[in-house]
Amino acid sequence: MRALAFLSFALPGLAEAAAPHSGQIVRNGFALSDVALFVFAAIGVWLAQRSMRRRAGKRAKD
Repeated sequence: MRALAFLSFALPGLAEAAAPHSGQIVRNGFALSDVALFVFAAIGVWLAQRSMRRRAGKRAKD
């Protein structure tokens, strides 16, 4: 009986319907949070590169 309970959690495809917390996720494209994370990461990379270029430019002038 324990093995059957374990398999029901380990293999969610065996369940007839997608119950809550079954592991089956319905996706239909990008979520708004995905876009926001990408934008913030791109801005962070751009700011870091800009600051490193300015720092390297100051060293080259000295």
